[in-house]
Amino acid sequence: MSVSTPLSVVSDLRPAATKIELRDVVKTYPTSSGGRVTAIEDVSFEVRSGEFVCLIGPSGCGKSTILNLLAGLDAPDAGEILVDGRPVRPPGPDRSLLFQEPALFPWLSVRNNVGYPLRLRGLDRSEIAATTQRWLAKAGLTDFADAQPHELSAGMRQRVALARALVCQPDVLLADEPFGSLDAQSREILQKELQLVWTELGNTFVFVTHNVREAAFLADRVIVLSARPGRPIAEYRITTPRPRSFEDVLVANVVVDIHDHLSEEVERAARETDRRADLA
Repeated sequence: MSVSTPLSVVSDLRPAATKIELRDVVKTYPTSSGGRVTAIEDVSFEVRSGEFVCLIGPSGCGKSTILNLLAGLDAPDAGEILVDGRPVRPPGPDRSLLFQEPALFPWLSVRNNVGYPLRLRGLDRSEIAATTQRWLAKAGLTDFADAQPHELSAGMRQRVALARALVCQPDVLLADEPFGSLDAQSREILQKELQLVWTELGNTFVFVTHNVREAAFLADRVIVLSARPGRPIAEYRITTPRPRSFEDVLVANVVVDIHDHLSEEVERAARETDRRADLA
């Protein structure tokens, strides 16, 4: 996997222990014709404790597959996935997963949606109320605490989902294109707010996106995956200090670099597909 030159003279992240490790991970899925398709192959990378890593690549390259494996929603066919040096476990409170669609409980208020994970953990009512109120405030939802999800805009619903994912302060936060369905203005607002909240919490974050600008704005490190079967082919370390601006020339430079790399990969995959078709 190639490694880009750092984008500024700012020092690299302070040394930290490895939080997540993938070793030669392979995942296949059955097809309707009775065969199998390989989603990811020989995927190996590490994520340090407190690091924000974005995964990006062509459509169908296995980004969401990797996230599901990290969440414990699925198991690899080969290789190892370790969290804190131990094989990944089924979903638990140490890892929260944020989806593109908020997946809120429509019959619960905003307050009760955010507080739901605390109820599952068996906290007493006063602690649930205080912690929920704190996260409503952090997410700018105080005035909407008693609203129902259907009364909110798409951006506000995603705020609720983010607050719910963070309310237990998980060690690891996993996000699968959480802002992908939002309009450009709402997306940019939430990207900036997520940057501030994550800077405060400092938990380990693995974030899947198709948006190169989003990846460069948010991440400490961007890992570029190949076309299917996905595997890491490039890595960009972004040392621009936070809080960042979308107008930052260093962020803009890495956006161009990643776009170029992705374009080359898409073209390579297209040529390979054409070659296989000619041989068929």
